[in-house]
Amino acid sequence: MKTQIFRHFQYTMLLVMLTIGLQPAHAAAYLPLVNNPLPEMLKKVVPGVVNISTRTRIRYEENPLLRDPFFRRFFDIPNMPLERERQSLGSGVIIDALKGHIITNNHVIDKADKITVTLQDGRNVEAKLVGSDPTTDVALIQIPGGNLVELPKGNSDSLQVGDFVVAIGSPFGLGQTVTSGIVSALGRRSLGIEGYEDFIQTDASINPGNSGGALVNLQGELIGINTAIVGPSGGNVGIGFAIPINLANQVVNQIIQFGKIQRGQLGIQIQNLTPDLASAFGIKQQHGAVIAGIVPGSPAENAGLQRGDVVIAVNGQAVDSATKLHNHIALMQVGDMVSLDILRDGGELNIKARIAKPVAVRRPQPY
Repeated sequence: MKTQIFRHFQYTMLLVMLTIGLQPAHAAAYLPLVNNPLPEMLKKVVPGVVNISTRTRIRYEENPLLRDPFFRRFFDIPNMPLERERQSLGSGVIIDALKGHIITNNHVIDKADKITVTLQDGRNVEAKLVGSDPTTDVALIQIPGGNLVELPKGNSDSLQVGDFVVAIGSPFGLGQTVTSGIVSALGRRSLGIEGYEDFIQTDASINPGNSGGALVNLQGELIGINTAIVGPSGGNVGIGFAIPINLANQVVNQIIQFGKIQRGQLGIQIQNLTPDLASAFGIKQQHGAVIAGIVPGSPAENAGLQRGDVVIAVNGQAVDSATKLHNHIALMQVGDMVSLDILRDGGELNIKARIAKPVAVRRPQPY
């Protein structure tokens, strides 16, 4: 028995030695830390990400009785300050070094009385709000231009699940921090975070203070604005969300041009295409948006769209849900032309319509 055990040990050791001997002499070249491209890329990118701190004065609602000096003296109520100051921290990304434009989240600067930007070189600069859009949680602020580093923009529509990404921001006020991960999912919607949702999901660590910071690809291109996390304790658990830069760009361009968002209307009511609806319509298409109603006098009615049409593409981009179609149209400007590929009566049609101003709906007066 002992002889068998000894022979088994010898055989195992021989396999180990052979395995070690078969490894190539240049095996060390495969270590992940050798020829790592991230440090050189980050040297160019990190100066374009800033820390944002805000101060907001919040006024207390005072009970009318407390305004009576006799009442205060009678109950010996001390004088209390009628307002307090709230501070918050976040991040931002320089997108135009010449003009000093910085993109961030609306919730980072919402109702702020003072916005201070801290650059990577330690400079503190006061910023002004150019415009914001709460429904997409995008805001644009501005500091004096010059001697700044801007991030080049990538194409978030070309992202794929599994792409490596890097998140840059200032979590918990610690200063600039870099974390890495992959794109975990695309097109995350119906999360109840914002009004218009088409998030990039990533497992790169995003924590409080990262909001408004950069999500970049390995080429150092800005492909998303970090905005939210899912975590029971408020910390990172590997599920973070970023606004695609292509969506953020549409908002920023309108803010720069008009100072606000000018959303238009096509005039359709939509719902998701379900397997049951697809069977009822007699089509093989499994994803899309079904037009459930048409607003009278709207661009949709004038263009010839009908109830029951199934929208499968908008402006050449595939439509896999009612939410995607809603987001795409809602971010278009008044006067833009929209091209819809639809299925109707077993055939495919292309219908074009021009986005118009939202029509005010008159509500019946109560008796």
